[in-house]
Amino acid sequence: GFIYGTVYHIVYESPDGSDLHGQIREELDRLNSIFSTFDTSSVISRINSNRPVEPGPEFLFCFKRAMEISGITGGAFDITAGSMVNAWGFGPEERKRMTPGIIDSLKQITGYKKITIKDGEIIKELPEIKIDMSAIAKGYTCDIIGGWLNDEGCENYMVEVGGEVVAKGRNEKGRIWTIGISRPDESSFLATTELQARVRLPEKALATSGNYRNYYVEDGKKFAHTIDPKTGYPVQHSLLSATVLASDCIDADAFATAFMVLGLEESVKISREIPGIDVYFIYSDEEGKTEVYMSENFKQLLAE
Repeated sequence: GFIYGTVYHIVYESPDGSDLHGQIREELDRLNSIFSTFDTSSVISRINSNRPVEPGPEFLFCFKRAMEISGITGGAFDITAGSMVNAWGFGPEERKRMTPGIIDSLKQITGYKKITIKDGEIIKELPEIKIDMSAIAKGYTCDIIGGWLNDEGCENYMVEVGGEVVAKGRNEKGRIWTIGISRPDESSFLATTELQARVRLPEKALATSGNYRNYYVEDGKKFAHTIDPKTGYPVQHSLLSATVLASDCIDADAFATAFMVLGLEESVKISREIPGIDVYFIYSDEEGKTEVYMSENFKQLLAE
């Protein structure tokens, strides 16, 4: 089905063989009413349009983790970058013809330090600041649904929301869940079916962020959907895709996005300092050849 303007795919073995999709859909609708920027009555939409709303514990949990990851990545991950993403044509709004003046005005209303929590309420420095949790809420939703299936006694399941994945146990063939990482193919506007690698997920979460599908070309120049919150411009570097393995999908999702902003060298450095995550980076070298960097533990989970 659909959520957050993207697709979800959930497979599970129910202990008594009952169909749980109705209950799962209820839970997804509830989360959608918190985090979806496509729903004008959602919690996040109400915050963005400065209407009164009580964020609630799940929103605040996600918000706090987003702030922590912003700190760890030096602002590469930033939930206030929504206005920039929209202006460049990668959100629900129409693309603007960008100028240095527009970039400067967008920078005024971007920056994770310009929003805080006080007494359970989101306080914005400027009313024009808009937040977008799409790079963390999908992963968080996978964690919530996985936890719910667990509580229902499901020992084997796979939850995927917009490419972020949580898995436990085994698939219907009795094998550990194996998730594919797409090979970046910039020559195709359609999703390539060719895989760069396959990863076994024994009770882990995985998220991939990449620039090779969501981009447009204007005046002969390519603009990718990853926007650097500090400069206001789409990133221009050699990193094509960042895959992160973690125990929670909320972290895998957010760090994968942050690494796409940071680029290869900085991402390798920071990823080594973060406990509990493993990474698989696809990048192009100086001659344009596709290369891979992966952390030591990641190698052990690669399927043949």
